[in-house]
Amino acid sequence: MTTTIPSPLKAITLTHIRYERGDKLGHFLAWISLVPVFISFGGFISHFIFRRELQGIFFFLGLIVSQFINEFIKTTVQQARPETCVLLESCDSHGWPSSHCQYMFFFATYLTLLGCKGVGFSKNVGLNLLTWGLAFLTMYSRVYLGYHTVAQVFAGTGLGVLLGAVWFWVVNKLLYPFYPVIEESAFGRWFYVKDTSHIPNVLKFEYDQARAFRKRIISESESESGSKSD
Repeated sequence: MTTTIPSPLKAITLTHIRYERGDKLGHFLAWISLVPVFISFGGFISHFIFRRELQGIFFFLGLIVSQFINEFIKTTVQQARPETCVLLESCDSHGWPSSHCQYMFFFATYLTLLGCKGVGFSKNVGLNLLTWGLAFLTMYSRVYLGYHTVAQVFAGTGLGVLLGAVWFWVVNKLLYPFYPVIEESAFGRWFYVKDTSHIPNVLKFEYDQARAFRKRIISESESESGSKSD
């Protein structure tokens, strides 16, 4: 009777982050490696739920496309991770280029270019410094924790910057003229998809609109009360 040996289990590499017990820097960098997860689920999903901005939607789509490109390159090149992958149980996946670095530098590049265009919160210099700081910390963390070689993180970094710049050009030069069409489409009307990138200060605009609407409601309510008392 032949015994069937089960195949080894495989972890989801994006969240399967390990560090040496007692290493405080490693613990910190392990959390830094999870920043792409926080951005995707905490940032873009909440952005779509509450904002429905076309610029943000295309931004997120670009990150997804970037990750598909990364996976295609990895499976084509099939470069092994460093020898430390044995301890990290990550040798069953390829290392070139680093997907974490590609994600973070795509994000930082696109956000910075939005700032140059003058769109939304990206005009905030402090936010851009934080974003690039997290990108470089992610780059360092992948080598420090043993998931990638220096060459692999530099490859991911370069590809992320390139794809971020190219996607920004595609969205804001080729797709931008179609924003009004998308807004007026059945999809746009059903999901309240909009574009406010043409408004210089969206926060002030929405603040003024909210105040004006509230004043109008109060005025209408007072008018109705006055007509009933008469």
